[in-house]
Amino acid sequence: MKKILILLLLTIVFYSCNGENPVTEISVIPQPVSIEKTNSSFELNENTTIVFEYGDDGFEKVALYLQKEISKMHHLRLKVMTSGNHPPKNTILLLQDIKTDYGDEGYALISNKNNIQITSRTPRGGFYGTQTLLQLIDVKQTESGFEYNTSIAGVKIFDKPEFTYRGMHLDVCRHFYDKEFVKKYIDLLAMHKMNTFHWHLTEDQGWRIEIKKYPKLTEIGSYRSETMIDKNWDKFDGTPHSGFYTQEDIKEIVKYAEDRFITIIPEIEMPGHSLAALAAYPEFGCNGGPYKVAKTWGVFEDVYCAGNDNTFKFLEDVLSEVIELFPGKYIHIGGDECPKEQWKKCPKCQQRIKEEGLADEFELQSYFIKRIEKFLIANDKKLIGWDEILEGGLAPEATVMSWRGTEGGIEAAKSGHDVIMSPNSDCYFDHYQADPKNEPLAIGGFTSLEDVYNYYPIPEELSANEAKHILGAQANLWTEYIATPEHLEYMILPRMCALSEVVWSNKQTKNFDDFKIRLKKHLYRLGSQNYNFRMPE
Repeated sequence: MKKILILLLLTIVFYSCNGENPVTEISVIPQPVSIEKTNSSFELNENTTIVFEYGDDGFEKVALYLQKEISKMHHLRLKVMTSGNHPPKNTILLLQDIKTDYGDEGYALISNKNNIQITSRTPRGGFYGTQTLLQLIDVKQTESGFEYNTSIAGVKIFDKPEFTYRGMHLDVCRHFYDKEFVKKYIDLLAMHKMNTFHWHLTEDQGWRIEIKKYPKLTEIGSYRSETMIDKNWDKFDGTPHSGFYTQEDIKEIVKYAEDRFITIIPEIEMPGHSLAALAAYPEFGCNGGPYKVAKTWGVFEDVYCAGNDNTFKFLEDVLSEVIELFPGKYIHIGGDECPKEQWKKCPKCQQRIKEEGLADEFELQSYFIKRIEKFLIANDKKLIGWDEILEGGLAPEATVMSWRGTEGGIEAAKSGHDVIMSPNSDCYFDHYQADPKNEPLAIGGFTSLEDVYNYYPIPEELSANEAKHILGAQANLWTEYIATPEHLEYMILPRMCALSEVVWSNKQTKNFDDFKIRLKKHLYRLGSQNYNFRMPE
């Protein structure tokens, strides 16, 4: 009821704004490169046909996706057919033109009374064109529910993204989210033309991915006895927390993401944040344990033993199964917040430092990361790590995810390494969005909608050649204090809408005031798909 009242109020606000700013009648997020309105609208009906490029499975996949989404809105089961002898009118055409200058993710969309044409070089570009088309279908809130308009505005749109990496992260370790919610999360990414889902699967507080060779990782490591209450480190809820994804679950989710042109990057934490794994297999720690899956948050001294060759054999076995499940080119290995206290006291680790001629425990961490990278490269994968992997020397081909500000990203780009920007100042969606007195519990910090929108991933300190190493940006959502899907959605929406414009839209055309006006209309789409969100001021 609360959401319905908010959206009804939003209706009044939007249409009053819309009267003052007619240019915002067409509301697309992220903002395309160019939109030209025409006076010829297209009418959807039961005879509308979706036509895709003959002989290309990718375009067929896009056509079937569009058919399904329109069916959800209008309960119209549109006919889908290949190009060739299709009706001359009342069609949605998915056309391929390999000579376009749109790039692999760009598209052109032309809508008039006869048909809608989405032209792209690749099916991926066609998919992003369909996302724009779906946003051209107006939705409004009524007392009986949501209603979609069958008229689609006449437009000429040209569009392509600014950055090749457009990502969102999700931590399912501090609090577990089932596979159906993960799919809903992926749908949200697709709507906003994000192309990467960074899935944080292992942590001190829970191991969430089935590894067949090491069953205790989920038998023991996926379970914690209880969880700290709010921010009281001495008070617990007394409720066991558990959950993991079977390999069949993983395959299903990977396929679901692929159908939406989203690559999943799994994160398997090492050498720190590894208590859940050590609780299951204590022989891979420095002191042999016993260890327990953490029931509080924070950073813990017990980490993988870098002096034990069996540790690396274990991790290579784990990564071998992970590699089979995730076809993308990247594997994220964490590398962050790894205390060195146990390594300083461990005879095996000290022997490793001596044998390898390392200066200290920081170089031991670099040795650890480089050894894992060598294994990944041998298996045709690339390593990503948080910016702590710079400490002690960066692995030769590693990609750096810069989270402790921008300094790590700048250093990596200057040394010729690819970078994904994710500074906690602008891209951490577990931060508060407004006055904490009026907001649900968060980890701390403050990152407003405007902070996110005004962020730009390429630091001014970089030259033009160095800037080419900035692949894009992502926002991170750590779930220490986020225990429900409703709370999670509230934390990312509408900040994710702003981020989508950061990584997709041209910097020169961005305007926060215009974005806020378009966002009012966009919130109907989110509400109609049962997403929870924070109402912006």
